[in-house]
Amino acid sequence: MSKDTEVDMKDVELNDMDQEKQPMTGGAANGDAGSPTCTEKNGSVNLKIPEETETKFTGLSKEELLRVAGTPGWVRTRWALLILFWLGWLGMLAGAVAIIVQAPRCKDIPAMNWWNYGPLYQIGNVQAFSESQNLKGVEDKIDRLSQLKVKGLVIGPIHVAPLDNLVSLNFEEISSDVGNLEQFKGLITAANKKSINVILDLTPYYLGSGPWFTNVSVTNVAERLKSALVFWLNQGVDGIQLSGVERVSSVVPSLWADIRAIVQNGTEGKKRILIGVTEKTSAVGVSELLNSTGVDLLLSGALRSKSMTAMDRAQTVQQLLSSHNQTRLAWNIGDRTEGHLATLVGPDMVNFNQMLLLTLPGTPVFNYGDEIALADADTKSPKMLWDPLEDETNGTAKEEKEQRLSCRSFFKTLSELRGKERSLQHGDYIPLFNSTSVLAYLRQWDQSGRYVAAFNWGSDAVTLQLSHPDLPAQAVVQVSTDQVNLAPDSTVALSALELGPGQAVLLQFPYIA
Repeated sequence: MSKDTEVDMKDVELNDMDQEKQPMTGGAANGDAGSPTCTEKNGSVNLKIPEETETKFTGLSKEELLRVAGTPGWVRTRWALLILFWLGWLGMLAGAVAIIVQAPRCKDIPAMNWWNYGPLYQIGNVQAFSESQNLKGVEDKIDRLSQLKVKGLVIGPIHVAPLDNLVSLNFEEISSDVGNLEQFKGLITAANKKSINVILDLTPYYLGSGPWFTNVSVTNVAERLKSALVFWLNQGVDGIQLSGVERVSSVVPSLWADIRAIVQNGTEGKKRILIGVTEKTSAVGVSELLNSTGVDLLLSGALRSKSMTAMDRAQTVQQLLSSHNQTRLAWNIGDRTEGHLATLVGPDMVNFNQMLLLTLPGTPVFNYGDEIALADADTKSPKMLWDPLEDETNGTAKEEKEQRLSCRSFFKTLSELRGKERSLQHGDYIPLFNSTSVLAYLRQWDQSGRYVAAFNWGSDAVTLQLSHPDLPAQAVVQVSTDQVNLAPDSTVALSALELGPGQAVLLQFPYIA
């Protein structure tokens, strides 16, 4: 036997002898030791697991797609989907057109000027208004006026006009008592930055009894005024106010026409305003003067008389509205010569009349201090009261300060509404109810929120049953002089609106198509 054979025999014998000592695997235990997936070496078993093959979807080839796409079934399907798409698109287009056609159209905004968007604020006495008693002091208060949403500031008169001295009348020189030209220009700049326009009162003889001196001197004064108008307009003023316009317009109509042309036609872009002031109180007289003078606004005593009833006021408003566009109407009670609101109507009725002036159709005009119920004392030009932000008062002084701040807050709330709500800016005026003591009206514009204003001048409480096709059953209190029974944001029934004596309320309700 050869050596190789001898070695092989030994290996076999060794394997046979050690078979029981070999470690067993699942395959050996099942008699599969000879399986090709199982190898043994030095007492261990290695398993070889075949790798799984991943099946990939390759889709149809280009040639296959072209063959399928051309079949009659797919052609019909494509046409059906295309037709459905266009039908759907046309349906949506038709729906959109129908919505646009059926939707109510918005009314065009009427032509308005800057003075129609908010109240005008008169400072007839610079020294009384300003803590520093000059024009620079007025400039320092521009932020406070801006908070009140004032659109125009009427300053003066501030020119040199000595008593009974026509020769020394100088329209173009500022009285040294109130400041100088540089201060005035600084005031204009500061006001314009806050979107407040400055109007200069150039009433010739403002310290005397007659605004144009005598009838004999009207021609001379009007001629001198013309050149002064050019001067001040070049300084940047946005308008002119003149008292006694009925006299100059009737005595020297040609010169009055020149004055109007200089003010109203002298610039491009933003229009400048010409304001007239008259002592007339009747609606007929005010209406005639508006027509004859051609002023943009006319301040009068149409709402000033204490003997007026609520019905008188309603008739005055209605008569003026029937003859003039509301953009030409101005509503005021106090002014430089007549005094302040608190004195003319009483301190308890200041908020009441603030609401009236700020909700009537037209431009509201206030005297300085009317926002805090400043009253006249020995003069029609009382010292303005400026309350500090910090609270340094107590007792009676603190209570009076709180009353002033509350009055100012009331004014500010109404002025903000007047400045942003179209129904109050230029909306229609619809009378709802009036009697000798009660007035109620509706202000509405197109699809904007609507407002009902109601006033009770009487000494007894009333219950109003307001009805109109445009009125809903209920409305929400926006502003009220009666914080207890008509609290802001409360809801009231318009068919049973209760108003206490001397109370006023402004209600709001939404437009409903």
